[in-house]
Amino acid sequence: MTLTLNEETRMVRDTALEFFRERSPIAALRKLRDDNDPDGFDRNLWRQMADLGWTGFLVSEDYGGSAFGVTGLGQAMEAAGRTLAATPLLSTALLGASLLDLGGSTDQKAEHLPPLIAGERIFALALEEKTRHAPHQIATTADKSGRLTGVKKFVLDGHIADVLIVVARDEQGIGLFLVDATAPGVTRTRTIMVDSRNAAIVTFDNAPGERLPGGADVLETVLDRARACLAAEMLGSSAEAFERTVQYLKDRKQFGVQIGSFQTLKHRAAQMFCEIEVTRSAVTAALSALDEHANDAAALASLAKTKANDTLYLCGNEGVQMHGGIGMTDEHEIGFFMKRARVAQATFGDAAFHRDRYAALMGY
Repeated sequence: MTLTLNEETRMVRDTALEFFRERSPIAALRKLRDDNDPDGFDRNLWRQMADLGWTGFLVSEDYGGSAFGVTGLGQAMEAAGRTLAATPLLSTALLGASLLDLGGSTDQKAEHLPPLIAGERIFALALEEKTRHAPHQIATTADKSGRLTGVKKFVLDGHIADVLIVVARDEQGIGLFLVDATAPGVTRTRTIMVDSRNAAIVTFDNAPGERLPGGADVLETVLDRARACLAAEMLGSSAEAFERTVQYLKDRKQFGVQIGSFQTLKHRAAQMFCEIEVTRSAVTAALSALDEHANDAAALASLAKTKANDTLYLCGNEGVQMHGGIGMTDEHEIGFFMKRARVAQATFGDAAFHRDRYAALMGY
């Protein structure tokens, strides 16, 4: 495990930071929200990300990917977190690509991975059925022919996905099934979250599915990839909220002096900085462990998600509070980070879930 980035990974990070700052600032998310965009993301921007190779980072070279690794994709997601960019990186480049590459058959990979890498096909994992993250509490069923019945909640990018990967129970236990999102028996209802991101409730009524032969065995590994990379995105959001807040403390004057000179605000800013640096170490360790298939990768993924949850909660709240009244207005962008924090915290496990999981993995 390493806590530093090599030259190639730093290049991905720098490219991604420039890309999102120039082509997908927070103003782009605001426009998607205000226009009630039916997709909820920019398809042209997504194709540009595919051209940069990010969609193939977790796909083997046999199917057109680069197998660059989780750490590389984590850098792209951290950069996306800086501008709160609404993209299918998590749903498609990570979850869809990983589940197919690790759990799909040769035919399934050949059919789905090339268009995924090209940015032409969107995937969504239909996992959650409870109000909180509970990956093993699955009531959705699949019969012997693979027909699915059940309801899935909080399906990220579910309303725009071309293909759904559904977690369901059959006679073999918990399995994963590929489902054409437009197939008979599939009903999708878009749910716009408080952070203006895409999600959906998906109902399956005897809908036809195709089993991924190795899906159940790799599900937890793929979820850990998602937790670590989402933690990387949250790290980017935390760092951006912190830097914007510090700049405001330097610019805003009260009683003729910069409010950043007030000792109490200095202490609060210092706490934010320290928590971000600890989170950065936890995220880097988790990404590295996943790439190296380390024995403690699962524990480190939970550690990273826990720290990222707490840190973004802190930075989102403090950003709004330290901006004062203007921070409460929609016209100021700092509030977008607090909204994103609320949804990201709950995605793939909140801090309580991961503290409990970490304790169990460590034998407590």
